[in-house]
This record gives sequence, structure tokens and C-alpha cells, in this order.
Amino acid sequence: MKLWIGLGNPGSGMSRNRHNIGFMAVDTIAARHGTSPWRKRFRGETSEGVIGREKIILLKPMTFMNLSGDSVQQAARFYKIDQHDILVFHDELDLAFGRMRIKRGGGAAGHNGLRSMDKSLPGPDYWRVRLGIGHPGSRDKVHNYVLGDFASAERTELGYWLDDLADAAPLLAQGQHDAFMTKVALRRQNG
Repeated sequence: MKLWIGLGNPGSGMSRNRHNIGFMAVDTIAARHGTSPWRKRFRGETSEGVIGREKIILLKPMTFMNLSGDSVQQAARFYKIDQHDILVFHDELDLAFGRMRIKRGGGAAGHNGLRSMDKSLPGPDYWRVRLGIGHPGSRDKVHNYVLGDFASAERTELGYWLDDLADAAPLLAQGQHDAFMTKVALRRQNG
């Protein structure tokens, strides 16, 4: 069993924010793979299903980004999920829009959701799917940028990207991280 977390902020007014791309990713995965209806648990919302022959618990913490770790810790403890079986989808300023990287462990790099997870879990040794949202160019513009909606020119491409990510999710579930990234990248190139 694996725990996949989408980071974001609750509330319909924030649903299209760049900071909510993690929520968007797990919502698209849930829809594509027919996981169970979302239900309120662990200070968040969960959905369960089988993806790539692996049982996956999807989690969207509803605690706001700064307290995401509390929700993640509760779910991981309840299901007895080891850190190596935890994967988080989150926005990444240091990657161009549409780019993606996967890594295990590392620092929070100023991301409040990751910082909260690092404090609540035994350490930062979980998997991260870093979803590029681009950078506004100036540090003083970051706050409004991440809490702003994707530009209208980005929305169509974002939908295709999330669909490709959901289609490739069975590879991710089976631990084939490089194959997952390659499949999504090739589909983006040939899109």
C-alpha cells in the first residue's frame, strides 16, 4: 500500500491556483483510475483504489499548506505506511511550467507544505513529484504568483499534462519512476 498526497489549499476560490497543482494531479488520477469517492478523514480528503496493481491511498490535506504534515502524518500512521511508500505531488517554482522531476528526499526549498511534512514525518525521505509552475522572475512576486490562477494560455496545456500524468500513474505505482517521467515527457512532446 502506498500513500500519494496532493498538496494544495482548500476552498473553491483557490482551486485553480498554481499552488494547488498537487490537488489537481490527485483529482485527475482519481478520476482516471476510478478510485473511491472522496471522504473526509485525517484532516483531509481520501480516496482509495488500485493503480498499477498497487493499492493507493490518495490524500488531499484540508489544513492549508502550512499544516499539511499533520494530515499526512495521521494517514501514514493509521495505514502504517513507511516513508519510502509516501509520494507527494507539489508545485515547483524552480521548474518551467510543464516540466516535472521526481526525487526522494531533499530540502523544502521554501515550500511550506513540504516543510510541514518534514516536521511531521520521521524525516524528509519520501518521494516528491515536482510539478513545474515556472517562476515570476522576482522573489517579491512569488507569493501572489503561486496563489494566483494559471494563466488562460496555460490552462489547456495544464489539462493535457495532468491527463498524461494520470495515464502514466501505473508506472509510478510500480516504482518505475524513470519510465513514468519518460512516458509523460514523450506524450508532451508528441501531444
